[in-house]
Amino acid sequence: MPELPYSRREQRAWYIYDFANSAFASTVVTLFLGPYLTTLAKAAADSTGHIYPLGIEVDARSYWSYLISISVLTQVFFLPMLGAVADYSPNKKRLLAVFTYLGAAATIAMFALQGTMYLFGGVLFLISNLAFGGAVVLYNSFLNDIAPEHERDSVSSKGWGIGYLGGGIMLGLNLLLYQKANALGLSEEFAVRISLGSAGAWWAFFALIPMFGLRRRKPAKTIASGENLFSKGFLQLFHTLKEMKHYPQTLTFLVAYLIYNDAIQAVITLAGQYGADYLKIPMESLTMAILMVQFVAFGGAMAFNFIAARIGGYRSVLTSLFIWAALMCGVFIVRTTFDYFVAAALVAVVMGGSQALSRSLYSVMIPKGKEAEYFSLYEISDKGTSWLAPLMFGLTLQYTGSYQLAILSLIVFFVAGIAVLWKVDVHRAATEAGNTL
Repeated sequence: MPELPYSRREQRAWYIYDFANSAFASTVVTLFLGPYLTTLAKAAADSTGHIYPLGIEVDARSYWSYLISISVLTQVFFLPMLGAVADYSPNKKRLLAVFTYLGAAATIAMFALQGTMYLFGGVLFLISNLAFGGAVVLYNSFLNDIAPEHERDSVSSKGWGIGYLGGGIMLGLNLLLYQKANALGLSEEFAVRISLGSAGAWWAFFALIPMFGLRRRKPAKTIASGENLFSKGFLQLFHTLKEMKHYPQTLTFLVAYLIYNDAIQAVITLAGQYGADYLKIPMESLTMAILMVQFVAFGGAMAFNFIAARIGGYRSVLTSLFIWAALMCGVFIVRTTFDYFVAAALVAVVMGGSQALSRSLYSVMIPKGKEAEYFSLYEISDKGTSWLAPLMFGLTLQYTGSYQLAILSLIVFFVAGIAVLWKVDVHRAATEAGNTL
């Protein structure tokens, strides 16, 4: 008897990949690595507070935000080609495994960071984040394989929600370790290093479930005998970029998403540094705040799924962006640990919904058989990755010395994203791509 094209079992296996890799996003990118690399950079800084990676003068406080930008610039050049290659690959799931375990290995190696090893830490982050992005391109491309158009809002929201649970559980275990560090005879620094390495181990272990649970499918495109897979993928990338002019609504949505999600990811990745370095929140309290975010974000993703069922995914995303813009204006009243917790909770409510629904909206705007190819362009600014917003944050911080102005500068991306998204007609985009809603 032939296997059904969509199955709940395969959807559940797909959810678990988000459960696995969210440990990297929450423990490494959102919380520990930013403040820890900033500490290592400050330890290596001269009397003016500057470090000199590759001979370039950099404020040690801006090192992390610049590093994020560099990381994503590498993804801008690499991920689109990977997506094109994946659509021709005879085993997309195997590629997912390669990038997963490369990223997990680099993350586990972060346990070795100490002293003034900010450069080595930067290299490990560049490797792990590039691999993370590559894996998510492939993971996202399975959404169209495992769910029909009318179920994708629900399936995407469940994936994001379960991902936040995974990130939250890992953070909870790390918080417990941090709290018990002295009783266990461990320094706070050593507890942070264990937390970084354990995120990689968590990612590697739970990723085994989707590796066995996702079905192998025939390639979306075939390659002629004697043709090179990578050269074909590279040529296909240029074809895709040229082809997108035939899908103007999809292109408009993609531009809007790359703008506003760049700022969302900047808030997520820089929140730890803002709390630790500016508000001087103790790491234990900071961990509690980020832990709270994971569970509130789960509820937020489910709530926005409920809202989307009533007003539609498009209007739900627009609503979330207006809330994001308002939250950026509130940065001037965030002065205490309590304020930080309130702001983090409000961010968490809109965070999961805006991201999950954006993914499902995009999935119905892309032509069949080109999922990995198109999601690779989407992944330039997906979970944990952004570049223009952190660059603006870093430059504003370096030249004004104000964390508040640096956060406020991100509102430009939300306003611009709303303006572009307003022009998108979702039904027209789906029709242009040959899909139905």
